[in-house]
Amino acid sequence: MIDKNPIIVEVTRGTMVESRHRIHGIVCDASGKVIHGWGDLDMSIYPRSAIKPMQAVPLIETGAADAVSASEAEIAFACASHNGEHHHVNMSNTWLKRISLSHQNLECIGHISIETATSYAQLRSNEVITNAHNNCSGKHSGFLATAQHMGEPLIGYIAKDHPVQQRMEKILSELGGCDLSNTGTGIDGCGIPVMAMPLSALALATARMAAPDGLEAGRALACERITSAMMAYPFNVAGQNRFDTDIMTAGKGEFATKTGAEGVHVGILVNRGYGVAIKCEDGAKRAADVAMGNIINMLGGLDETGQEAVAHHLQTPISNAAGADAGEIRMCADWQG
Repeated sequence: MIDKNPIIVEVTRGTMVESRHRIHGIVCDASGKVIHGWGDLDMSIYPRSAIKPMQAVPLIETGAADAVSASEAEIAFACASHNGEHHHVNMSNTWLKRISLSHQNLECIGHISIETATSYAQLRSNEVITNAHNNCSGKHSGFLATAQHMGEPLIGYIAKDHPVQQRMEKILSELGGCDLSNTGTGIDGCGIPVMAMPLSALALATARMAAPDGLEAGRALACERITSAMMAYPFNVAGQNRFDTDIMTAGKGEFATKTGAEGVHVGILVNRGYGVAIKCEDGAKRAADVAMGNIINMLGGLDETGQEAVAHHLQTPISNAAGADAGEIRMCADWQG
């Protein structure tokens, strides 16, 4: 099914729809065949952190992961946009210490946790915030491990002309089947370069991770190890009260998901060989989460128990300050055609 209209995610309050979000999305296989589509399938977007699974490919493909004895848990962590909980900070520090580096080598700037309870605890205890607290510290730890293994400079690894970032661009271009050398560019939240790409190319790259049989053997193995790690260690990818952790846990090895800023999200359906990529036009994560959850459910990624476990992500309740039910975030009634 291909619908030229985007998916509408509704936000209700009481008896009426108060707000609406427009979601552009695509489901395709590794050949690029579109299975489902909504809205502008070729719209140019910044994929943001949704491409972290692809950005982890060089960590394995170069041999760096094995050289530094990176565990499956650490490979999942290299794909993370994590909460900055103690578990995540400790993972980064432990990994860096093992390769004779520290949080000071990370070129992503630290910030307090994005998880409410953890951030309050950090403020109460006057916890020292380091670069390991940055929600991208897993990815950056992987960057440093790869640069060190390849004998490349450890300073300036976030620069566009550094070999670490050049590899990122090449791999994303190859997986997505698109030329990224003359496209929109910017700086991501953690300081690395970000390049625009068509939504359809992001979906194709995701599908090729889901069904990597057509890729060169080393890359196929890297993709398999990454998706397996994400599904085995979903907490390392995000954290408590997070969509990606909750839905991958509920999926029981059926798929991996990865959020990105400004309403971007991907799904890697390994047991179906499909890639999913969506973009919320106004950048709202609340709508992108609901849309991704429902698309995965439509594709059969969740069994009945899984649906129950993530029901609050498929149709998200809205409460007021006193905890009273006020409304919900939901898919529009006719979104499946």
